[in-house]
Amino acid sequence: MDFQLSDDQRALRAGVRELLAGRFGRDRMRAALDDGTGVDRALWRELGEAGFFALRLPEAEGGVGLGLPESVLLFEEVGRSLLPGPLIATHLAAGPVKGVAQGGTVVAVLDPGQPVAHLGEADALLVLGPGDGPRASAASVDVTRVREDATPVRSIDPFTPLWRAGEPEETGEPLPGGGRLRDEGALLAAAEQLGSAARTTEMAVQHAGEREQFGSPIGSFQAVKHLCAGMLVRAELARCAVYAAAVTADPVEIAGAKLLADDAAVRNARDCLQVHGGMGFTWEADVHLHLKRAWLRSGQWLTAAAAEETLAGDLC
Repeated sequence: MDFQLSDDQRALRAGVRELLAGRFGRDRMRAALDDGTGVDRALWRELGEAGFFALRLPEAEGGVGLGLPESVLLFEEVGRSLLPGPLIATHLAAGPVKGVAQGGTVVAVLDPGQPVAHLGEADALLVLGPGDGPRASAASVDVTRVREDATPVRSIDPFTPLWRAGEPEETGEPLPGGGRLRDEGALLAAAEQLGSAARTTEMAVQHAGEREQFGSPIGSFQAVKHLCAGMLVRAELARCAVYAAAVTADPVEIAGAKLLADDAAVRNARDCLQVHGGMGFTWEADVHLHLKRAWLRSGQWLTAAAAEETLAGDLC
C-alpha cells in the first residue's frame, strides 16, 4: 500500500502554502500582532473562494469534493503560518451553515467547560455536546445572547481572544454527521500542531546554521545537534500518526495522533527556543508565538486526559 502523497495532494499543499505566504507572511503576521487585529474578513473570504472551507463538500453542492486527508494537509499549513481565527469550526460547519463555504461566515466552537475562542467575532456557533455526541446550530443558538452573557478571559496566545461562556439554553438540531465533529476537529487541531512542530524544527535548524559561537556555527556542537534531531523525530512521528488517522478516521487513532502532535508542537517550540537562546525570549522572535499557540491548542477539541481515556478504553 502506498502512503506517499499524490501529485494532486502535493500541489494542493503547495498552493495553500503559497496563498498563506502571500496573504499572511511574516510581515503581515507581525503587523496583525502589533495592531491586535483578529479575524481578517478579507482573507477569510479569499480562503472561501479558494475552496478552503468547501474542500469536502460534494462538487454538486459547490464544493471541491475531496476528503479528510486533504483537509489535514490544509490545516498542517495553517499550523505553520500561525493564521488566527476559528478555522476548524468554520471548515466543519461548511454546508449546513449558510455562507460558510464562501468565507462569508465565521463560526466559533463552544465546548462546555472550555473557553470559547473568537466569540466576539463569530457569526455562528458550533456547540459540542458531552463525549462524542456533538450538536450544533447557527440558527437555534443565539450567538449574540451567548456573547452578552460571556466574560473575556486572558489568553496566553495574543492571536486568540478567549471568552468564558455558559452553555446556551437552546440545544439546536443535530448537524448531519454531527457524531464525527469532535473527532474530526481533534484531527485537524493535530494537523495544525504538526505544522507548527515542523516549522519550529526548520527555524531551529536555520538558526543553528547561522549563529556562531567560538568561531563555529552552534549547529556544529553536539548538544545542539541532539536538540534538532529530537525535534525532527517528534515531528515525523506525529506526521505518521496524523496522516494515518486521516486515512482511517478511527477515533482511537485520532486520539493517539492528537497526543503525539500536541507533544511535538509544545516540546519542539521549547527546544527551538532553547536553540535560539536569549534571543528566543524576545518579543521580536517568532518562537514564543508557536509555543503559546501550541499550549493553547493542546486543550482544544480533545484534551490529553480525554485522549488518554480513549486509548485506555480501547485496551480493555
